[in-house]
Amino acid sequence: MNQTPDLTDGNEAPRLMDCPNWVYLLREIDSLYRFWSDGGSIPIRSHRKRVRDRLSATIAKNPHLINRPATQKPVTAHFPRALDLGERAAMQGMARALREVKDCLSWEYGYEKVSKSLGQKYAYCEILGPQGPVQCDTLILGFVLFAPNTTYPQHSHQDIEESYVSISGAWSENNTAVYAPGSLIFNRPGDEHRITTGDRDPCLLAYAWVGPGERLAEPQMKLSAARKPK
Repeated sequence: MNQTPDLTDGNEAPRLMDCPNWVYLLREIDSLYRFWSDGGSIPIRSHRKRVRDRLSATIAKNPHLINRPATQKPVTAHFPRALDLGERAAMQGMARALREVKDCLSWEYGYEKVSKSLGQKYAYCEILGPQGPVQCDTLILGFVLFAPNTTYPQHSHQDIEESYVSISGAWSENNTAVYAPGSLIFNRPGDEHRITTGDRDPCLLAYAWVGPGERLAEPQMKLSAARKPK
């Protein structure tokens, strides 16, 4: 069942609890930040608590859903494969919940200018935040999809702390390790990071942004200037 809210017929927009598939997806995310390990890291533990507290508060408010037309990008041709891989590994519950809303997702770039190459290999969809469909001013949740053999250039987020959770595929941040499904990576505000993905399969990550409401409403995403090799 397509659960995209229809606001064109004059009826009041449905609330979150009227659309079980969105609720189940958010509960999968809540479980990640509530029950999975923080690896003994105090900063990660604090971040996880901020995410789940803001998510729980949003679910309790039962907000109206914002109508966002479903949109595609070239990289979404890899989405079915990413979900298939996710359903075989540690994140199968998340992958299955995401599959139920896949036809309602609005995929975008977030940057004013994206290179032709990156435009073929990357896109993200926000599911909770100022842009909706689940309205929240204090937290952004979404998913980012990368094609195989992608380099997502160096970038940072001003005033926003960010975490990625691997759903499917292999990837590396700043060339420091290879992360598998279930891994959580935390970036403090201003931390520069660069993502690369494996050459065989797509990579799907869930992400959470926590920061001031005015910054979340206008994150002003920018890629860092390219650096010359030393």
